[in-house]
Amino acid sequence: MNEPAKPLAQDRSSPVTRWRAWRGYIVALVAFAAIGVLLAAGLRLDPKRIPSPLIGKPVPEFSLPPVKGRTLGLSSKDLKGEVSLVNVFASWCVACLAEHPLFMRLKQNNVVPVHGLNYKDAPDDAAAWLALHGDPYTRTGADRDGRVGIDWGVYGVPETFVIDREGRIARKYIGPLNEKDVNETLTPLIEQLRQ
Repeated sequence: MNEPAKPLAQDRSSPVTRWRAWRGYIVALVAFAAIGVLLAAGLRLDPKRIPSPLIGKPVPEFSLPPVKGRTLGLSSKDLKGEVSLVNVFASWCVACLAEHPLFMRLKQNNVVPVHGLNYKDAPDDAAAWLALHGDPYTRTGADRDGRVGIDWGVYGVPETFVIDREGRIARKYIGPLNEKDVNETLTPLIEQLRQ
């Protein structure tokens, strides 16, 4: 009976074999370096400045009923005639509570009208949240199913939109606003849009 032929052992000292081994290491090293460069570039991006295709365009057409306990709902028609903000918030959003005192101060100091878009919230929860923490909103629309938020390109809450006098979206902030955002970019933008 014939035994199967055994493969010939490769000579590990040959230049071809050594090159093949090094080539695998080089490919892995280049791939690792490319991933590192991409991650480093990503760390330099501001997560609050995700580009929006809606910048410079009119706000989407919508009409929302008021949040429970409020009399004024929110619609696209309400966002024309003056520079304003639209803040997307929810009672279940922890980060919304972090930025809420800023909106209360903006209202108290009459800096800019702030409108609330209450996103995917239970009516009683939204009303209780505003009663407990204060209501900085001129108008507040209840987007219970989130459809208006989708039209606005909302990724999550909180998000804040700057609206110009013609009812166009001038800027979008993702995540909670802080003092630096308000002082360094938001307030100067509002003043610029009012001129």
